[in-house]
Order: sequence, then C-alpha cells, then structure tokens
Amino acid sequence: MSGNNKSQIRDKMYEDMNELIQEAAEKPAARMTVAAAGDKVVLEAVLRAAEKGIIEPVLIGDEEKIAAFLRELGAEPGSFEIIGVDSKKKAADNAVERVARGEADFPMKGLLGTSLILRSFLDSRYGFKTDRLLSLVTLMELNKFGRKMVFLSDAGMNISPSLAEKADIIRNSVELARRAGLENPRVAPLAAVEKVNDNMPVTEEAAILSKMSDRGQLADCTVDGPLALDNAISKEAAEHKGIESPVAGRADILLVPNIEVGNVLYKALIYYGEVRAASVVMGAEVPAVVSSRADSAETKFNSIALAKLVAQTEVKN
Repeated sequence: MSGNNKSQIRDKMYEDMNELIQEAAEKPAARMTVAAAGDKVVLEAVLRAAEKGIIEPVLIGDEEKIAAFLRELGAEPGSFEIIGVDSKKKAADNAVERVARGEADFPMKGLLGTSLILRSFLDSRYGFKTDRLLSLVTLMELNKFGRKMVFLSDAGMNISPSLAEKADIIRNSVELARRAGLENPRVAPLAAVEKVNDNMPVTEEAAILSKMSDRGQLADCTVDGPLALDNAISKEAAEHKGIESPVAGRADILLVPNIEVGNVLYKALIYYGEVRAASVVMGAEVPAVVSSRADSAETKFNSIALAKLVAQTEVKN
C-alpha cells in the first residue's frame, strides 16, 4: 500500500475542519480508488483532494463519462489513471480489489448504490471484514457550545441497531475519535429523555451501554445515558435539569438510536445549520468513503481527507 507512511495518533483533537484538511494535505498522498467515478460532484471533490496532494485517485467506471466530466471541470483526463469497466458491479469489485492487492489505501463510492460497494467491500476474497459491525461515523464542525468538533453515528447505514450493534457502533466511533486525537471520548446515547423509562426501550439500552462502559466492556471511552440532545451538548441545559454526568454538556460522540433519528439530525444540521461534515465507514481493516449521493462536493472532499487520515494514523494501545 502507498499509505504505509503511518504516523502516531494525535495528541489533541482537531480544532476545526480546516486543521484536519491541512494535516491531510501535509501527509504523503494516499492512493484512493473511486468506484463508478462518472459523476460531476464526485469528481469535483476528487479533483480538489488531488490538487491539494491529499490523494492520488484511480478513477474506475465509464471512461467516456469520466473524461467528459473531467474536461468540464477544467482537468485533463490524460493526467489521471482511468480504468474502464462496463458495469457498476465491476467498478465496485475493481475498486475494492485494488485496495486488497495493495495498489491503493482505501476505496470511495461514486455514483452507485451503497449496498453494491459494501457487498464488494465485505466479500471474503478481499479480507477487509472483521468481527465488528460496519458503521458510518460522521465528524461535524458545530461552532456552538464551545465545542467545535463532534462525532455522530450512525446516520446512514444501520437501520435499527440492536444493543450489541450499538456497542460496535460506539467502538467504531471511539476508534475514529482516538485517531483524531481524543484519548478518552465521551459518548452520549441519545433518547427523548434522560431517565430510564420501561415504555421507551431506547432509554433502557442507553443505560445498559453506560453500565457496559463502567465494567470495561466498552474500552477507551466514557459512556453515559440516556441523554436528550440538549443535555448531551449544552452544559447549561444539563445544569438546569440538575444532571450530574461526566458526559452531559460535553459529549464528543452522539450515538443515535436508529437511522431515522440520525439521518434527520444529520440533514437538519447540514441544510439548516450549514454544518461542515465528513463521514467515513469504520469497522473494517481499512476505511471507506461512502458518502450519500446527495452530499455536496465539499462534504465528499472532507470525507476523503478524513479517510486518508484514518488510513495513515496508528491506533495508540
């Protein structure tokens, strides 16, 4: 792999997305395959990342379409490695296989369904699958409450995760947070209320996850919940309700109960709050960029930078 230039874990969290992007640009370029790269928004993000030296892309898909979009974006197709294939499945397989062969560091989804790229990514032939659930972890720059960078999971992959799956989502989020410089991230399992209610199973699972953290079953983090969103991120809200917690008001990771909550929260922050975000699939041997097809070029670019840093940062034991 070209990304064997791994650095040690950071000593502190990124201040903002600009610092993350700057660090990604300063490290040796990573090789990234793009499955079904014939999409203008995808290529806009890829070109920006390539121009900054963050990646060296391998563009896989419809050669004519890729070349046409590159020209439209002011780039010369001959300057890029373009691999022509005649189906999206072949594009997904080719992108993942090249990473497995050590020709690239991580794959990115272009204009194809998430299930298609993940099916290739989890194929036993390629050796990326672990005993951990795959989940989408999003890093957001909030610019509120004195905490700029907060993680959110899972807003795009796991529909209604079980207790065991939520534990894996936490583990994946913690791994990413620690690679980004948080030694002991604070995790808030979100619910509508901050007290256990037997009519609300989400609150019971949140309490169990908290106890699992106390017992060392969720390592390298502090989990406390259930917490409502305001209590998780606002010290004032937590204090007003008299909540004493190591997490309340200063959560680093927001664990949503299901995909509906996560997806709506994510899109509300993006569209109404104009939040900057980056998302990476965690839980496999290498990261993957599997952004929504509706994500902006900026969000896709941020995600490329984050995935590159994940691929090139060691985990501190």
